[in-house]
Formats: sequence, C-alpha cells, structure tokens
Amino acid sequence: MAEQKELEKLRAQDQREIKALKKELQRKEKALAEMAALLVLQKMWEAYCSEVAES
Repeated sequence: MAEQKELEKLRAQDQREIKALKKELQRKEKALAEMAALLVLQKMWEAYCSEVAES
C-alpha cells in the first residue's frame, strides 16, 4: 500500500514536470517564430533600402 502511494506521488510529480516543460517549450517556440518573422522583415527592409539606393 505504501508503495502505491509513493508511485502515485511520483506520477503526480512527473505530470507537474511534464506540464512545466510543455509550457517552456511553447514559450520557446513562440520566441523562435517571432525571431524568424523579424529576420524576414529585416531581409525585406534591406532589400527595399538597396533598391531605393540604386534608384
């Protein structure tokens, strides 16, 4: 019986850790997507500026 309670405690702890890791992963994926969008905008801006400079 004590082993069962210990296993349940460990399982609950693992579930909390998994939840925290998933939340961190979502945060990092969002930051990565934002950086990718900023890089695309930067490249577009550089292309625009070089085009204007050539005109």
